[in-house]
Amino acid sequence: MIGLGLRLAVSGGREALVRLAITAGAVAIGVGLLFTTLAAINGVHAQNARNAWLNTPFVNGIPADREAAGSSGGGQGTSASGGAAEAGSSAPGGAVASGGRAAGAAGVDPMWWTTRRDTVQGKEIGRIDVAPTGPRAALAPGVPRMPGPGEYYLSPALARLVDELPPAQLGDRFPGHRIGILGDAALPAPDSLLALVGRTPQELSGQLGATTVDQVAAVPPEKCAKCVVGIKANGVDLILTVVTGALVFPVLILIGTATRLNAARREQRFAAMRLVGATPRQVSTVSAVEATVAAALGVLLGFLPYLALRGPVTNAKLTGAPFFASDIALTPVQIAAVAVGVPLAAAVAARIALRRVQISPLGVSRRVTPKPPRTWRVVPLVAGLVELSAFLVRHPESVPGQIKAYLSSFLLIALGLVLSGPWLTMKGAGLIARRTQRPATLIAVRRLVDNPTAGFRAVSGLVLALLVMTATIGVITTISEERNHPHGGPQFNNMLVNDLTGGYDQGGERFVGQGPPASPELLQRLRAVPGVRTVLLAHPSDRQLEVQTSDGPATTREVVACRDLEPLKLYGHCAPGAQSAYVPVTWYGRRDESATEWPAAPFTPDQLAATGVLNVVVDTDGSPAAVEQIRTMVDTAYPAERQMMTLGEAWNLAGAELRGFQQLADAVILATFPIAGCSLAVSVAGGLSERKRPFSLLRLTGVPLGTLRRVVAMESMVPLLVMAAVAIGVGLLAADLFLRSQLQYTLHALGAGYYLVVIGGLCAALAVIGATMPLLRRITGPETARNE
Repeated sequence: MIGLGLRLAVSGGREALVRLAITAGAVAIGVGLLFTTLAAINGVHAQNARNAWLNTPFVNGIPADREAAGSSGGGQGTSASGGAAEAGSSAPGGAVASGGRAAGAAGVDPMWWTTRRDTVQGKEIGRIDVAPTGPRAALAPGVPRMPGPGEYYLSPALARLVDELPPAQLGDRFPGHRIGILGDAALPAPDSLLALVGRTPQELSGQLGATTVDQVAAVPPEKCAKCVVGIKANGVDLILTVVTGALVFPVLILIGTATRLNAARREQRFAAMRLVGATPRQVSTVSAVEATVAAALGVLLGFLPYLALRGPVTNAKLTGAPFFASDIALTPVQIAAVAVGVPLAAAVAARIALRRVQISPLGVSRRVTPKPPRTWRVVPLVAGLVELSAFLVRHPESVPGQIKAYLSSFLLIALGLVLSGPWLTMKGAGLIARRTQRPATLIAVRRLVDNPTAGFRAVSGLVLALLVMTATIGVITTISEERNHPHGGPQFNNMLVNDLTGGYDQGGERFVGQGPPASPELLQRLRAVPGVRTVLLAHPSDRQLEVQTSDGPATTREVVACRDLEPLKLYGHCAPGAQSAYVPVTWYGRRDESATEWPAAPFTPDQLAATGVLNVVVDTDGSPAAVEQIRTMVDTAYPAERQMMTLGEAWNLAGAELRGFQQLADAVILATFPIAGCSLAVSVAGGLSERKRPFSLLRLTGVPLGTLRRVVAMESMVPLLVMAAVAIGVGLLAADLFLRSQLQYTLHALGAGYYLVVIGGLCAALAVIGATMPLLRRITGPETARNE
């Protein structure tokens, strides 16, 4: 029977070959997108794993400064300004923490290590300073040996910038000379900006956040509880969940639709086989072989769209950074799973499609109206929405619990939409049938009422795409608008700020760590840079006061000189006659405090000049030359875990995670709509092929070809428009419930771009339907009725 199935798959003339080609092509598109999704998932893991070594100081012990202060340590200080320790990494805004002192391993010389974040031209630089204490220190990836004092390695992208910019703007930040380029093993992404700088133990031992380590971290961030650079396991799970969940349903629908192509004709053939003595098992074997051949051919062809999409996915920055080409690859296990799973699924779909033949060989001839879908089909959809609503009252505490809970809700909603589609299509068609008298419309809607499952199947992929797109854009748009506070103008955006603190002490009252008093020479050099308006130093406060700011109550933790604060109008002002003032940590805020009067402090400018420094704030005109030159001066004089950046840069970097999710949403949308369009085209073409005899008879009785075309169009348009409205409504409701339960946001109105995409998608669907109309003339001629 296997041989007979192979012959039937390719015999039967042009019709059989066309059917085989269409089925294989549709499966190839679905498999190609599935391969691409799996390869992108592998890319996320590969990219994330190369962040491991950057977490070395955060994994290996207790902060040296805390240990010296007698603190219990027990954790990592975090940075509110965000930013991973390297640019172009997949870090979604992780914090930079103080390091730790690790016990030396036997036979290995410990080394001092700091991981810091710097910035150039709005891009993050990851700077790793090391000071080996002996020749047997551990080796970082991507280098033949660790740099000594006065030596450094740069990543290729950072090396190009150093060569392009004047030394005063970038190169002077790295003391000594370059001895090489960091290899790919050390780079999370091709455009990562990383520097590995050699120092002496004396230089690093007194620096805030310095750590002694005896090994380089190799555990991927997703499997490391203490890692702060890279994507944590929850972030990886979220990315995989969104992409896989959004694509699995449309791909399965496409494959199922393709394998059911020309199902009515094959039912007649297999029914005839039953009449001449074939057993149900033999018929099942023949149908499975025929479906498997087309699916297997589609799997082979699926490598073509996968290879075509590798390049765009490599540069897509799904995690905020591009991938190396080698990252976007499939494993043998994944290829084998798809190669076996897709043909197996096609065989199962073929068996289900021929269930009438399994019952009786006359089942095909004795066609009756299928039973109408029952109301219970709406229950899963309602249950998914109810589960989301329940999170408004009972919200999962842990992040893994939240991922599982929301995933189950959204999958239940998607499944419920598919199950309820036929019932909703039937109700919508029945409503139209009661309100129209046009012949074409009546024929179309009556057929939809009789068999709504077939009508909905044609548009199910597009409906799911609309659901995914609506919910995704609704969530992204709302989060973006809630977090995108208006910029405070040039003075906010061009203000350079650094942070020399390592967090608060154990009591939460005083800062741990500060820079030395600023030398007059440094201040003179800073003020002499063209484009600099004023320089302000923030010093540790001797006490804390509660003050009212534009954002509400705040605690003052710093002291500033009034003569330096006065030019910074937006940051508030001193009381009349005061020489210094207590201020909260407002330098990273974006609120206008010009109306706020800060409490007077009992210090003169000369007294403050002899005090340590917590922040260096420089107001510039925003010119790149001024910004980079100031940054180089301050970063060299005051090396900090969070190096100097403009507030505009800080705001842009803080939104990197959101932009990454927006790119992920765009990728999902771009993937689901082509799948949905292919499903629609295959389904409409298959429906025409199955009904060519009834349409031929109608033409012989005098029905105009235009009427038949309107019938076909209405049979697709009615379920498309009805279910599109339902999918959009459900997507908006699901997005609102998610936002209110998880983030306490209310859904914002979607932008014009969303509606343009929806209208464009629906127009494209109508164009797909219209593209099948020429087929109607060819298959409904008199010869079709005569030959049948």
